[in-house]
Amino acid sequence: MGFILYLIIGGIIGWLAGLILGRDIPGGIIGNIIAGIIGAWIGGLIFSDMGPVIWGMAIIPALIGAIILVAILSLILKSMRR
Repeated sequence: MGFILYLIIGGIIGWLAGLILGRDIPGGIIGNIIAGIIGAWIGGLIFSDMGPVIWGMAIIPALIGAIILVAILSLILKSMRR
């Protein structure tokens, strides 16, 4: 059950990162989940576990990491379209 909740929280964080930046994450729901989980990992490397933690995922660093990931992905995809 914890793994499923981890995926749900990752999807929500990825979706919020896309909303904050105003950009769509490629891959839809799966892309949101991946962005949220990788964002949590990136945020955990950059910041310590600060803020509320839900099912082992620190929300604030995960959101910041997901925003960084979505920004980098959107720049890469934008340059590939040209």
